[in-house]
Parts: sequence; C-alpha cells; structure tokens
Amino acid sequence: MGDIPRKRHTMYKKEDGTLYREQVMGTKGFSGIQSILYHHYPPTSIVKSELLKDCSVHYEGQADLAHRHFYSHQYTEKTDAVMGRHYLLGNEDVLIGVVNPTEPMDFFYRNGDGDEVLFVHYGTGKVETMFGTLTYKPGDYIVIPIGTIYRVVPSEGDAKFLVIETNSWISTPKRYRNAHGQLLEHSPFCERDFHGPETLETHDDQNEYEVRTKSRGFMHAHTFNHHPLDVVGWDGYLFPYIFNVDDFEPITGRIHMPPPIHQTFEGNNFVICSFVPRMYDYHPEAIPAPYFHSNVNSDEVLYYVKGNFMSRKGISEGSMTLHPSGIPHGPHPGKIEASIGKKETLELAVMIDTFRPLRVVKQAQNYEDVEYKYSWK
Repeated sequence: MGDIPRKRHTMYKKEDGTLYREQVMGTKGFSGIQSILYHHYPPTSIVKSELLKDCSVHYEGQADLAHRHFYSHQYTEKTDAVMGRHYLLGNEDVLIGVVNPTEPMDFFYRNGDGDEVLFVHYGTGKVETMFGTLTYKPGDYIVIPIGTIYRVVPSEGDAKFLVIETNSWISTPKRYRNAHGQLLEHSPFCERDFHGPETLETHDDQNEYEVRTKSRGFMHAHTFNHHPLDVVGWDGYLFPYIFNVDDFEPITGRIHMPPPIHQTFEGNNFVICSFVPRMYDYHPEAIPAPYFHSNVNSDEVLYYVKGNFMSRKGISEGSMTLHPSGIPHGPHPGKIEASIGKKETLELAVMIDTFRPLRVVKQAQNYEDVEYKYSWK
C-alpha cells in the first residue's frame, strides 16, 4: 500500500531530499513473516517514556474440577477498546476477555507480547493502524499482529468484542496450507475471504501523541513528538486483517464430525474455532448432537454469539463456558434425543481450545452461574 522504493534497503527520498525512515517489522527474528514500512519520522523517536500500571491478572485459587458458565453480558461498563478489557480466563499462552468499546481511544496502542484477535459480537467502527484503516462489523475477526500501533474508533451505538490476547502468533491451520502458504481446496475459506487495510492514511504532523504498549505484564506509555501513523507505504506479509465468520464454509458429513473441522485459527498451544449455521449429518440414523467426550489434554471454552445452541440449556448470548480437561462433557439431558431428525442448526459460537489448563480470573466469579456444573442431573 502507498509508495515504496523499487529496492528494499536503498535510499528513498522525500521531495526536499531528506530520507524516509525504513522499518523492517518481522517475527521469529528474521526467519518469520515480515513487512517493510517507510515512515516520515524514525519510529524510535520518543520524547517521554513512563511505566503506567501493572497489568497482572489475578486468578482464583484452586477450586473443584468442574464445568463453569459465565454470563459475560452482565459486564456492562462502556469504555474504549483497550483500557476497559475485562478478562475472564487465561494461562501462559492466551488471555480471554470481553470489552464494550463504545468510546474512541484517545491514545494509540500496541501489544508487545503477541498477536491479538478481536471478535466483533456487535457494533461497527474502524481500526486505524500503521498499516492503514480497517472497517469492522458484527462477525468480524480482527487479527492484529504483535507490535502494530493502532486505535479503535467505534461508531455510535452499543458494541462488544470478545478479546483474545496471545503470547505468540495467529495463523490459519497448517493442514489447510500448501508448502508455499496458499490455502488448499479443502480449506473452509480462501484468500478472497481475508481483507487487509482498505486505505492508508498518512499523517506527518508534529505534536505530542501517546502510544501505550503492553509488554511483560505491564502497561507503558511512550510519547512521540510526531503522529505515530506516519507510514507513506509498505509491503510484505505481516499486516492486520479481517475475516468475517459468515465467510467460514462449514464442513459436514453423514455422521457427526469432530470439532477440528470448525478450526479457523491457531496459535502456540491453542486453537480458535467457529461454529456457524450448517446442515446436520445426513446418515438416516445419524445423531446430530455431539457425543459425550473427555477433553484429553485440552480445555474447551465456548463463547455463544447468537442462535439456539443445540447441545446446551440455560445458555444466552454472551455466555462463556469452560469445560476443563480431566472430566468428560457433552449434551445436556434431552438434547441428544431432540436433535434426531433435525436438518440444520443456526447457532453461532466461537470456541477456544487450549492445550494447557486455563485459570479463572477472580472477577469472573461475579458473573458465574454456579449451578451450571450440576445441570446434567
């Protein structure tokens, strides 16, 4: 996007003869994906650095091993997209929460620890980034790479994001890509379904701007004497993008298919899946409801977006359930029989499976359905 020189690492001059400042932004040292950006000003040029606050998450002590249910919609505080994040679950690899982003950010932000995924439950707006501007709508997964400076500017009205913060990367499942990274024919999505920044808005004004950086469990503030979105052009493979859940093409079969068919993204030690409206199994004796199964080496989190989730009772929009490893889980009583003969489901949910145990954040207890663990009686 924008303007770039013909060769990388060569002089790229402004009209007045001074140089644009080249930045290589990559992952895994110099062996991962990367992009090269060209700035009006050095991205290192700050005039003030501060430690803002401790971002440590406080987890509850060891509780009984049981299935948990949290009503995240009961968290109603309206804030900006970053400072009002309300975390519910987490471990060494991922942090899961919600936020109601109705206020524009009066600062810029970057996550210095890993990629972020913001799933738009409802609301519209735009994300202004150093790579350009993306507009979002309900059902969008907004994927923001580590180190990306951005600001969320919501439109008027109610809004809610499911927030997934990582200490690693986010990518599409490896089994859906060939050796060159191209999505294969059996993938439930293709490159046409992914959308990068729509416009590159370059700012060259000089004033004081605050960029807050989350890193190492703390929030830091860096003050620049120029606008942080001063990029005139970039190219490469690292950039923020949007994938809408409506573009996920479900994989179905004659008999019940296992959860990996719903996988959409993966990170280090976790996956993100999309349960979307789909046709049910078509074997004449099929049972569409999932079988009881034990979570072997995996905790399962489901965030319910909309529709009637066919295997659960007492679930509402914004519900979040945790089914931990070590004990089996499955459909609520009566749901297996009720599913027989049904042709389709209109449910929409986001699932996060982690391969290290999740812990419950203390504040999540304020929104818990404490009887959920007994709901299979």
